[in-house]
Amino acid sequence: MGSVRAVLIDIDGVLTVSWQPLPGTVEALREIRESGLGVALVTNTTSRTRASIARTLADAGFPVSAEDVLTAPAVTAAHLAEHWPGARCALLNSGDIAEDLMGVTLVGEDEDGDATPDVVVVGGAGPEFGYAALNRAFGYVRQGARLVAMHRNLYWRTAQGLQLDTGAFLAGLEKAARVEAEITGKPSAAFFEAALAHVGVRADEAVMVGDDIESDVLAAQRAGVTGVLVRTGKYLPQTHRAASGTPDHVIDSFADLPALLGEVRGSAQQ
Repeated sequence: MGSVRAVLIDIDGVLTVSWQPLPGTVEALREIRESGLGVALVTNTTSRTRASIARTLADAGFPVSAEDVLTAPAVTAAHLAEHWPGARCALLNSGDIAEDLMGVTLVGEDEDGDATPDVVVVGGAGPEFGYAALNRAFGYVRQGARLVAMHRNLYWRTAQGLQLDTGAFLAGLEKAARVEAEITGKPSAAFFEAALAHVGVRADEAVMVGDDIESDVLAAQRAGVTGVLVRTGKYLPQTHRAASGTPDHVIDSFADLPALLGEVRGSAQQ
């Protein structure tokens, strides 16, 4: 990690919980910026657009702009444009992310009669994930629509505690329809490739910091990126122990990252 040139950072559970900064994270990100390292905020959040996320973080004191944010919806839009150009897409998501799905043709349940969309796109879970909506998506997939999911996170942490997320519903949908969804956000390799291209560095020059050991940290390590797990957000000791691999580094909080980077870079120069 002595040659690190950029840091990829998950937002929810790492920098914030329910969009409130965790202790020391604003100062730590400022220190990382001032050191000259590149920064990309990489998130599976599907309830807000890149611009909205950047405004919220900037208002909380984080030195970020919309250009620093890479979301699962934005990567999904690029994936659909590349692999399914012009496809008619039915979106199941909690939150308005249309701004980050520019160029994607979204169709509502009442459009074009009973015509089956080409792709069912599943975003972040919320109240919209009721029986009727999930059953409609199931019907579309059974009729031949491709299934694309922005992520398969099982839960995330809010100020009220852990909350169910898309993966809890997606697993049932996949099993019932006997298909496997194409995943466009973390932990897909394509997402990390997009993030690395975004900051203009090689995998061995980047560090990924996350609270999800599988989707953030180990997935990044499989892509050649150094993984740093934080013990905040959705982190659970039992999940850590049962993980499919071992993080390169584990720290208590993102606030500890500048010190870790300094130690490792200093060791590399000796």
